[in-house]
Amino acid sequence: MSVFEIDQNSGLVESARSCPSPNQDARPDGVEMNLIIVHSISLPPGKFGGPEIEQLFTNCLDWDSHDYFGEIRGLKVSSHLLIRRDGELVQFVPFTERAWHAGDSCFQGRSNCNDSSIGIELEGEDELSYDDRQYDTLISLLTAMLKAYPSLSARRIAAHSDVSPGRKTDPGPAFDWLRLYDGLSRELAMEESDS
Repeated sequence: MSVFEIDQNSGLVESARSCPSPNQDARPDGVEMNLIIVHSISLPPGKFGGPEIEQLFTNCLDWDSHDYFGEIRGLKVSSHLLIRRDGELVQFVPFTERAWHAGDSCFQGRSNCNDSSIGIELEGEDELSYDDRQYDTLISLLTAMLKAYPSLSARRIAAHSDVSPGRKTDPGPAFDWLRLYDGLSRELAMEESDS
């Protein structure tokens, strides 16, 4: 499994491929990162491996290149990270900044989840199994994030559907939360035994 290093000051994952998004702004003063939101995305829906997700997050998507894009025309969104089907990690927004990923959202009584969260997109669909390599990357990444930022907790990892119920369904029933938490528990235990 890959080991990720995170520069706490820059908010960048050192081995992630950088694809900076303009769809970001400063986190509000005094708001601490304390939530991780797992999403899924495919563009066009059900298609994987193309440039469209990166184009959407960088405001370069050709809205006329697919019928579906007319439904999202002009949308300005981003995420901190994308995990491709093959496990590749792409970073759009530093953790120190606010990415525009959660939209209208609320978690444990706190609204505007973008203010305090890190958004991780998985290239996928609600009903289609995620790739083993995506789980490996996600588990290793989360282990590094929890180590780098003490304000984050494994107890505060949520689905997009958790923070926007009724509006969003991702990452959907195909996402194996038990596999994620088992893998994360193992990695964190190994980290503790090594220190």
